[in-house]
Amino acid sequence: MVRGNRRRTRVYISLGSNHGDRVGFIQQAMQLLKDNPHIRIIECSSLYETQPVGSDSGEWFVNAITAAETDLNAVELLAICQEIENRLLALNLAEEGARTSAKTEHGEKVLGKIIDLDILFYGDQIIDTDDLQIPHPMIEKRAYTLVPLLEIAPEFVHPRSKKTIANLHEELPLPEMIYLYGTREEN
Repeated sequence: MVRGNRRRTRVYISLGSNHGDRVGFIQQAMQLLKDNPHIRIIECSSLYETQPVGSDSGEWFVNAITAAETDLNAVELLAICQEIENRLLALNLAEEGARTSAKTEHGEKVLGKIIDLDILFYGDQIIDTDDLQIPHPMIEKRAYTLVPLLEIAPEFVHPRSKKTIANLHEELPLPEMIYLYGTREEN
């Protein structure tokens, strides 16, 4: 629970979905972020369609990044992001009347995800715990984070590398395919 008058921190959150109504899930997640009294959305990137990397699914992702201010600490913000992921999954499952599932290495059934919310940056903090890594470790290697960040925060300085988003984008090795949503021609 948040008490008192805490300082607000600028955060960047990535939203991505490659299941069902991808755009709808991003819009719903954005609305749930906006509805939280401890989060103030500053700006949101355009929607991008991104080639799947390391996924068996052939469905392309829809990605966006939002800049926000929050008085939540990073762990509290992570809990809100996970709550949104779970809430949207439960709503989707209720609508479909079925469960999407996969099996763990031990054979237990687990629910799949329909949307990912990842905290990319929490101010200029570096957090490295078992549950939370900020800056997100894949930022420097993925176009799906750098291209939307380039749109809304090109001069933001990565706290570990001390490079701007624009510099990181220029140095991106072998980027996956990324298109402004609605501009990709399907084969």
